[in-house]
Amino acid sequence: MEAAIGVLMACPMSLYLEQELDKRFKLFRFWAQPSRQEFLKNHAESIRAVVGNATAGADAELIDALPKLEIVSSFSVGLDKIDLNKCKEKGIRVTNTPDVLTEDVADLAIGLMLAVLRRICECDKYVRKGMWKTGNFKLTNKFSGKTVGIIGLGRIGLAVAKRAEAFDCPIRYYSRSVKPNTNYKYHSSVVDLASNCDILVVACALTPETRHIVNREVIDALGPKGVLINIGRGPHVDEPELVSALVEGRLGGAGLDVFEQEPEVPEQLFGLDNIVLLPHVGSATVETREVMADLVIGNLEAHFLKKPLLTPVV
Repeated sequence: MEAAIGVLMACPMSLYLEQELDKRFKLFRFWAQPSRQEFLKNHAESIRAVVGNATAGADAELIDALPKLEIVSSFSVGLDKIDLNKCKEKGIRVTNTPDVLTEDVADLAIGLMLAVLRRICECDKYVRKGMWKTGNFKLTNKFSGKTVGIIGLGRIGLAVAKRAEAFDCPIRYYSRSVKPNTNYKYHSSVVDLASNCDILVVACALTPETRHIVNREVIDALGPKGVLINIGRGPHVDEPELVSALVEGRLGGAGLDVFEQEPEVPEQLFGLDNIVLLPHVGSATVETREVMADLVIGNLEAHFLKKPLLTPVV
């Protein structure tokens, strides 16, 4: 591989990935540049690839600023930070890291369900603060047997369903169309799904159509005993509506791995004990992040060696 191929990394994402890219390409770290405008002016001609993730990718402005751009390889399964139409228009290839992170994200979804219903984080604090000596912790809620509704029955949604089935949870789902080869109950609207489940899981891709797919009407349908789990993207949920529903007790609880303005999280949530907040760690295990990084590199190498891409999107 000619070491002179310029690769722009959009933000810090994986030290291992950074090191491996450094070995193979001329790596530019976008976040380390004092002036992005100045940097692009000086280096635009030498950048042929962008590596992005769930935080930063390649929007129309960046794509237009890089005349030699050939490929965007994303260290994520979601592509909401990449202007796919612009890439198609300009013949720029796009790859992501599907499948390899499915199990971790689905595991975490189940972990959030258990943590919210059984108040695991609160119980831990209770013991650490020495409060057990003053009496037993309050009773919590059972997870096994609860009806789980899933928005988006793709790879991750199916993996969540399979795991929840092991807890004897009936599964229902909403997606754009009925999925063949499954006996789960289909609902043609999210409100209808929310009205008929105890736990609602957001597991779909973020697109203009799915932005705020969980709005006030959906939250009210889920109700004061319902629990929302979001392992998709922050903008899937109308966050101010979610906050007010939790504060007012119109929603039973929530397990959130993602937020609308990461890393900003509404501070009104910090005092609530019926929610669990995670810093977007769905795929953040040592094992999976290494496989994801290898896939990003494998796609770049395949492209520049004129071989078929491993996980093409565009």
